Amino acid sequence: MRNRYIDLLRALAIVRVVVYHTSGWTLLSFLPAMSVMFALGGSLMASSLDRSGVSAVGRRLRRLLPSLWLLSAVFVPAMALTGLAVDWKLLLWVAPLADPPANGWGALMLSTIWYLRDYLWFVLASPLALWLFRRCPVPVLLAPYALLLVFELGWLSGPPVLRDFGLYFGAWMLGFAHHDGLLRRWSRPVLVGVAAVLCGTGAAWIATHPGFRGYDLNDIPLGNALWSAGLIVVALGFLPSRTRWISRSRFVDRTVTVLNARALTIYLWHMPLVVLVAWAAAPLGYEGLQPYRVGVRVVAVGMLVVLAVALFGWVEDLAARRRPVLLPGGLTHRAPARTVPALPPASAAEPGAPPGRERLEWQWTRAGASPEETVVSRWTAASRSGD
Repeated sequence: MRNRYIDLLRALAIVRVVVYHTSGWTLLSFLPAMSVMFALGGSLMASSLDRSGVSAVGRRLRRLLPSLWLLSAVFVPAMALTGLAVDWKLLLWVAPLADPPANGWGALMLSTIWYLRDYLWFVLASPLALWLFRRCPVPVLLAPYALLLVFELGWLSGPPVLRDFGLYFGAWMLGFAHHDGLLRRWSRPVLVGVAAVLCGTGAAWIATHPGFRGYDLNDIPLGNALWSAGLIVVALGFLPSRTRWISRSRFVDRTVTVLNARALTIYLWHMPLVVLVAWAAAPLGYEGLQPYRVGVRVVAVGMLVVLAVALFGWVEDLAARRRPVLLPGGLTHRAPARTVPALPPASAAEPGAPPGRERLEWQWTRAGASPEETVVSRWTAASRSGD
């Protein structure tokens, strides 16, 4: 059963990402949407590994990559026609283990691909990381933050994905802690104390190490990581016991469902739409950070995102092996239940009755039902239909 509170957190995170990129408001960076998304991804990955073992890695990649391939099918030919070199590096658009190549306008519109790059590496690292985490959780959880500190102090340099292991893999492993119930075992005073220390330390670093845009957390990696960790501890440690309130409003419930089922589509396509709206807004006088101008741009981007979801969201259904739909969460029409004859009393002494499951199917056949209608057969069919 899905946890609607987790769904709500993911929905709020994806909305915050779109609004932040559209508005440019620095204050929104203090709501750490990307770290929350990585934490939820880590929790889901731990659950998948417990359920399916290492094969969960392939299944997660199957869910992740088709949406990228569709985006690539649109933008890579367009970039190739406008000056992008055609060479082997284009294969990184198939599996972005490093930043895939892009030209000037493409690099701007597709700047959010780093998320898939990091997510891909985190998925690949998860079987070993979860195994280590469950043997020595505290040292393993602290390791990414220590790595990031080494980067920030200039003692180490390396590719962006290595730095991002320090920036976001700690949030991913907080998702492990959430899945394993470690955060729920802490008392409320301990949770509040840990969150206060993390947020306080992060805020102190932010205040003393402003970036080139001032106090935008995206320019202050260590402060971002610590501040985000504190808020994640609060968000995942204080899970509400009831979530029915999320479903009381049909509109809210459907919105949360759509945003979760189409989160990857929204994330991948929103940035090109943000850039297009910004280009159109500038000559009309709607650029800038003023609330009314931002509001106009947010509405325009929101309408285009809805269109993108309708045009491209079905890929997420195919990747998840679901029936493609225009918008998820609609009412389903079920066929009326079929009346099945009552099962006659079993008798071990009844002549010709076979033992075990064959006997159950034999009794159903005598009652006028096919063996496929037995409880065993229906249970088997249901268990095989899951992803």
